[in-house]
Amino acid sequence: MPAKKSTKRVLLSGGNPQIPKADGNEPVAAYIDAMPGWKRDVGLQLDALIVRTVPQVSKAVKWNSPFYGVEGEGWFMSFHTFTNFVKVTFFMGTSLNPAPPGGKAKEARWVDVHQNDLNEKQMVKWIQQAATIPGWLKP
Repeated sequence: MPAKKSTKRVLLSGGNPQIPKADGNEPVAAYIDAMPGWKRDVGLQLDALIVRTVPQVSKAVKWNSPFYGVEGEGWFMSFHTFTNFVKVTFFMGTSLNPAPPGGKAKEARWVDVHQNDLNEKQMVKWIQQAATIPGWLKP
């Protein structure tokens, strides 16, 4: 009988899933599925909001984080799992109105989403704006 392939999830520091870099929905779904506890629900909510708001969205996993973009326009956002929150980063966040509250980077801004704390109405406004701004074009 052949050996069963391991489906063990590898979690990095803070519970962030270790998922190989890849383009498409499948690696993003694998990342979200591997998010621990309540953070998986936040990942599912974010992914659904993004897809509903930007139906033509491109997806990938890069550096153990799901990335979302518009073909030919670059990546506009990402999220990353930490011990006590999910960090949602908008790469051109200083261009959003209002800008997300976190960050001192040149252009990026972020918001930390804690358990039962996702403000869907505000998140949709940021996603709508971010998807129309040329994004981060680096791999």
